[in-house]
Amino acid sequence: MRISLFAVGRLKAGPEKDLASRYLDRFAKAGPAVGLELSKLVEVQESRAANAETRKREEAGALEKALPEGAVLILLDERGKTLDSEAFAGLIGRYRDGGKRDLMLAIGGADGLDADLRSRADMVLNLGSMTWPHQLVRILIAEQLYRAVTILSGHPYHRA
Repeated sequence: MRISLFAVGRLKAGPEKDLASRYLDRFAKAGPAVGLELSKLVEVQESRAANAETRKREEAGALEKALPEGAVLILLDERGKTLDSEAFAGLIGRYRDGGKRDLMLAIGGADGLDADLRSRADMVLNLGSMTWPHQLVRILIAEQLYRAVTILSGHPYHRA
């Protein structure tokens, strides 16, 4: 299964980008052994529209353009469901085992996610009840993707 990461906003060069890249690289190297492939990282510029609803709608349109046909869509949003690492790995494994070819994880912009996009998503995931800057969310989800691969493969990285 090909996994893509979509993000509104671009990471500038620096420690956040380096750390996110490190975990995505680990995922890309370890994933094929369990049938997971890092497909792409899509970064789009934040909308410059005058109001939040229009910005969210424009950013959702950019996501829809990047979303492969038939892909599973998981949105990262504060109103989503909280999973522990093992449950997240299990979710990815079930999509993979169910024959899903593509999965996209999406990080919205500063205004959040469009309501229509949220209702269309296969899952809305919450990384905790605290609010995180988008740069850290990118690192957190990259690490959790790598952790999911290690859980699915039985590697000792995840010690539960």
